[in-house]
Amino acid sequence: MFDEIQFDKINRLPKYVFAAVGDLKMAARRAGEDVIDFSMGNPDGPALKPVIDKLIETARKPHTHGYSASKGIFKLRLAMAKWYMRKYDVVLDPETEVVATMGSKEGYVHLIQAITNPGDVAVVPDPTYPIHAYAFVFAGGSVEKMRLTFNEDNFEVDEDKFFEDLQHALDNSMPRAKYVIVNFPHNPSTATVTTKFYERLVAMAKKERFYVISDIAYADITFDGYKTPSILEVEGAKDVAVESFTLSKSYNMAGWRVGFIVGNPKMIGAVQKFKSWIDYGMFTPIQVAATVALDEYNDLVDTQVVPKYLKRRDVLLETFAKAGWKMSKPNASMFIWAKIPEQFRHLGSLEFSKLLLTQASVAVSPGIGFGEYGDEYVRIALIENEKRIRQAARNISKFFKEYKSEENN
Repeated sequence: MFDEIQFDKINRLPKYVFAAVGDLKMAARRAGEDVIDFSMGNPDGPALKPVIDKLIETARKPHTHGYSASKGIFKLRLAMAKWYMRKYDVVLDPETEVVATMGSKEGYVHLIQAITNPGDVAVVPDPTYPIHAYAFVFAGGSVEKMRLTFNEDNFEVDEDKFFEDLQHALDNSMPRAKYVIVNFPHNPSTATVTTKFYERLVAMAKKERFYVISDIAYADITFDGYKTPSILEVEGAKDVAVESFTLSKSYNMAGWRVGFIVGNPKMIGAVQKFKSWIDYGMFTPIQVAATVALDEYNDLVDTQVVPKYLKRRDVLLETFAKAGWKMSKPNASMFIWAKIPEQFRHLGSLEFSKLLLTQASVAVSPGIGFGEYGDEYVRIALIENEKRIRQAARNISKFFKEYKSEENN
């Protein structure tokens, strides 16, 4: 009898593609193999020392161990507002236009749960970070996909094509789309946009009457003079948009789960109210330490964290090219969106990823896991040190030569 009971919400979710590579990776490690793991965007370093020190100091105070504020303590929300003022010259009210979240992923899901009515449609570019689409599935909504087109040499978004495709998606969604999701620097592709892009998007949102949800999780990790813009820099953006950020990447605080959503007061108010029903907020010492990170140590992101990713990017591009796998250079994020070498492209990204793992002991994320338009690529996270990157290149070089030799026989 109970076997016949179905969980429709869960049944709407596809099989998690990344699990196939994850299972192989764990099996290889249990067998004693040294797997070089580029598969997950999980920073390999600790949080900044002054931030850890503040966490310990605050955790020693007995009164900090009770329930906290679900929307975030005021000083943290104020620090978030000041971060936007310093970085983007954007004024935010910490009471009505800022909400602290348990990381950006959880915060995004809570936002979508709060604002989505059954049947609401969201336009989501493909490829995409999976939760950007499936949060709407959890909430009883629907997704209209559109292809994200970018210059394959420098990963700059083709803005004219984007707005042409967005208009087509809006015209073809039924009912009319209520939300449009953007994420730049983009995960997984690393694609970037200009402030002009957001000016066009805000104008279109007002004309076509949709809300914009912007995710800038990788805003701080930029190279070669590129600086991430914010949609909130555009005049009138708060009428139609919210934006999320996280301390996970920039501050090496992924496991701490600290993020925030800012912008449109109506949407921020909705997620604040939703959170007041479902959680008690983050552990207070974590919030205090995050406040200190944002207020006092943002310069360490530029001097310690970003240079590490820049060096890894350059070493990986150089050594992998020598191994026979040439990739284009991204100017932001902690990933390489690598086109599969021509001789393997017919396999698709999942089978190619499995081959890399079993034949070269290198783990990457298959592009198909991010959507149908990702299947010619794999995502490589810059989470291994330079020595390990060079070893991965040697492993891949050997695998490519052996594969070519087998093909010729």
